[in-house]
Order: sequence, then C-alpha cells, then structure tokens
Amino acid sequence: MISADLNIILPEIVLSVSAMLALIGAVYTGKDKLAPVLVWASAAVMLVMALWIGTTGGQDQTAFWGMFTDDAFARFAKVAILLSAAVVLLMSEGYMSRHGLLRFEYPVLVLLSVVGMMVMVSAGDLMTLYMGLELQSLALYVVASLRRDSERSTEAGLKYFVLGALSSGLLLYGASLVYGFAGTTLFSGVIAAATEGQMSLGLLIGLVLMVSGLAFKVSAVPFHMWTPDVYEGSPTPVTAFFATAPKVAAMGLFARLLFDAFGGAIADWSQVVALLSLLSMFLGAIAAIGQRNIKRLMAYSSITHMGFALMGLAAGTEFGVQAMLVYMAIYVTMNVGTFAFILSLSREGQPVTDIGALGMYSKREPGKALAMLVLLFSLAGVPPLVGFFGKLYVLQAAYGGGLAWLAVAGVIASVISAYYYLRIVFFMYFGEEREDALDTGGSPVLWGFLMVSAFLMVAGVVNLFGVEGAAAAAAATLVN
Repeated sequence: MISADLNIILPEIVLSVSAMLALIGAVYTGKDKLAPVLVWASAAVMLVMALWIGTTGGQDQTAFWGMFTDDAFARFAKVAILLSAAVVLLMSEGYMSRHGLLRFEYPVLVLLSVVGMMVMVSAGDLMTLYMGLELQSLALYVVASLRRDSERSTEAGLKYFVLGALSSGLLLYGASLVYGFAGTTLFSGVIAAATEGQMSLGLLIGLVLMVSGLAFKVSAVPFHMWTPDVYEGSPTPVTAFFATAPKVAAMGLFARLLFDAFGGAIADWSQVVALLSLLSMFLGAIAAIGQRNIKRLMAYSSITHMGFALMGLAAGTEFGVQAMLVYMAIYVTMNVGTFAFILSLSREGQPVTDIGALGMYSKREPGKALAMLVLLFSLAGVPPLVGFFGKLYVLQAAYGGGLAWLAVAGVIASVISAYYYLRIVFFMYFGEEREDALDTGGSPVLWGFLMVSAFLMVAGVVNLFGVEGAAAAAAATLVN
C-alpha cells in the first residue's frame, strides 16, 4: 500500500529531494557561487517532471486513503505549473545575477513552492489542502522580500505575509467548521454531507470562509489589496513568478474544493463565485487605467484575468471547468512573454518600469515592440489572437450556465481593460521619444521567450496546440 502511494507522489518526492540536495550542495560549496547552476538545474528538473507527468499519465488513482488525488485534472494543472515555473526561473537568472540578487536560496524556495502547488491541485482532503497551500505560501513570502536592501521589497514581503496569514486563518477556520459539521476531512465525505438544499448552516459558513481564503490566493476582489504592492515591490522575476504558476495552482485548488467537496451544492456557491468574478473584472479594469508603473498595471491586469477565470467556475458545469483551464493556460503563456519584455527594459543597466519610458520604442527595437503589441492585443482579447478565444470560452461557459448577465458584464469589462493595454501600444509606436532612451539589445534568453510567446498567440488559433482536448479530459475527471 505504502509503496503504491509513494509511486503516485513520485514527482513531488523528486522535486523535494532536488531542493534538499541543492540546499546541501550550496552550503558546502560556497553558497551563492553555485546559484546560477542551481537555477538551470532546478529548471531542468521541473521540465523533466512536466514531460514525465504529461506523457505517462494513466488511470485516475488516489494515495494515502484518498488524501491525495492523481487524475487528469491534477496532471493538467501540474504540467502548467511546472512549465511556467521552469520558464520563469530561466528568464530570471540573468536579471538576478546582474542586480546581485541571485542567491542560492532562490531556486530552492521556488522548487519548494512548486511542490506545495502540486500538492494543492491533488488535494483530496482538507489537511492535504492546507499543507500544500502553506508550503507554497511560506516560500513565496520569502522570495517577495529577496531584495534585502530595498524598503519596497521588504514592505512587499511583510504585506504578503500578514495578509496571507489572515487569509490562511480564514481558510483554516472554515475547514474546521466543515470538518465539524461533515464529520470528516476527506472531500469524498464532505460532498456526501453538502447536498443541494440540505446543507447545514455550519457547512455553509465553512464554505464561505474557505472560498474567502482561496479568493485571496487568486487576487479576487475584495481580497486583492496585497497584489499591486507585492507586484511592484518584489524583484521583477519574482513578480513574473507570482503572475504565473501560483495563479494556476490557486485556481486549480479553487476548482478542486468547489467540485470535489461541494459539487453537490453548486447553487449554494455559484452566485458567490459569480460576484467575485464580477467585482474582480471591473475593479481590475478600472483601477489599472491610471497606473504608470507597468508592474502595478500588470497586477490589476491579473485581478481582471482572475475574474474571467472565475467566470468559468461560476458556471458550475464541466464546460465551465474546461474553459477555466484553457483560459489559465493561455493567460500564463501571455504573462511569460509580457514579463520577458518587462525584464528586458533597462536604462544604463538599471531596470525601468515607467510606461512613459517606452516612447517610440518601436523605432529602436521594432521586433520586440511588435511581439509586445501581439501580446497586449491578446491580453485585451482582440480577435483573432489566442487571448480572444480564451475569453470566448469563459463567456460561453457563463452563458451556458445560466449566467448571461455575467457574460455581458465580462464583455463590458474587457472593453474597458483594452484601454490600458492599447495605451502601452500607443507609447511604443506614437509616444514622445525621450533623450534618456532605453537600452537596446539585452538577454537572448528573454528575447527568445518573448518571441515564442508572441508566436504562440498567433499560431495557436489553429487548434490551441491540443490544450482544448487536454482541458476537456481534465474537466471530465473533476466534474463527473
């Protein structure tokens, strides 16, 4: 029994052992001198694990008496998490080295946070859920404040820690209520107690508190207040990490909890999730309009996009889960390219985040400007780019789930958000050229990821590279 269970969680074991070996190796070989090697080695391990999980996935199975679930849904989310985390690590090595931030703890903490994310999306029990969530969160609190000599970075880490502790408290209290009224921590036991129209008040309050805790993790309004400050204050590669893998993990856990534990009471949580979606879409779209710092702008952008992803979950249908998964895969791909562009912005070797500095950027870097234009149009949902189809999926899911009003609201929010994406395009192509121009050239790694991401936004319109079919299979295992 135990050997079969260990075989199921082998990817998590491999990553955990890799992190511990990296830690020991760094301590005994001069610490930060080994950091660049650890970054590439950690990324390689995650890429191998993503390939392994994506190609060897077989039948759905559980481990440790149902506490850990290995199914198509978990495998889809894990591949997205591993690929995005590996790519961000590779993108960050040059930036972190140039600015004296590449310490050996960085790849180790990223590895451990990814282990937590993988546990989150495979959770089949309230205790497994909390264990994975805290392993992810504790590592992220540290990397947010990695720039020790920066007040903003320290502030970002502290805000994230304090507000994260509050959200964890809400979630833990909600989990204790669910356990108390359901009599079990297993999702399979909770779903038997949480049935449509017969759910006790204690279970309902527990559900609301747990949804509130998870809403913090996905930056959903009104639990979004940490996002702009943490995005701005953290080192830019860390911000890129926050905007990709943890979002996939949190949305995966959100879906796992709602459908595996409370799938028999969809009417009790659908309207709550729909409200979170509505508020997130509009606050993110409106608040980003006045932003001049591109990292803060991307923070509000992420709030808007999480609102669209929640729209798929609010539908409460199998197609809604499929739409959410497709949307998250597209969102992560767009963000990788966008942050590769942001990481490449510098003036005399110093990072630049003011969008005003992009005046006539297309004149000096026509290729990068064109790639960024494609990504911004895709983020805005302009057809025929892939980002448009991501939004089309969730809008169809909301309409099919009886939430036509939410679909209409999503279209309006999308139109509003297009303004601040197009404003960046305006600066790059028609803005006033500044004397203190941005540096040209830059890292070939960043250039490569920017171009690949932009290419995928164009070429993916053919068949989404098979993501649609994989998402459909993943949704079917979760909902049925």
